[in-house]
Amino acid sequence: MAEQIITKEGYDKLQQELESLTKVKRKEIAERIQKAKDQGDLSENAEYAEAKDAQAFNEGRIAELEALLKNLTVVENGQGKDKVSMGSVVTVQVNDNKKEYAIVSFNEADPLAGKISNESPLGRALLDRKAGDTVSVTTPRGSIDYKILKIA
Repeated sequence: MAEQIITKEGYDKLQQELESLTKVKRKEIAERIQKAKDQGDLSENAEYAEAKDAQAFNEGRIAELEALLKNLTVVENGQGKDKVSMGSVVTVQVNDNKKEYAIVSFNEADPLAGKISNESPLGRALLDRKAGDTVSVTTPRGSIDYKILKIA
């Protein structure tokens, strides 16, 4: 897996999820498995089968998070207000509308909340640009121009 960048908040969120899965969820699933075992015949025990499936899913997610966290580089938010970088909050004008976007990593992206990935077409176009710059982004509907009004 190639090294990827992430904001401190995104990294902390992944760490919290991993901790929850390893310290809380693992224990809960182990207790479910033990209760199901205590019921006797495992061959026709739906609760046991469900608990084992949950365990496999949980362990898979733990392995995924551990691998992901090893290959992440944490960057400070908005390393300056002179140009757009990871963690910057950028106010842009598109047509007659002002919009605000936070530049985040791929796994933090939430376009409905105004968080766009640094790997998205708009995110890539905005990176390293300055206030006053205009960037064009090709979308399925054609090219759209975004004028950078403010970087925070």
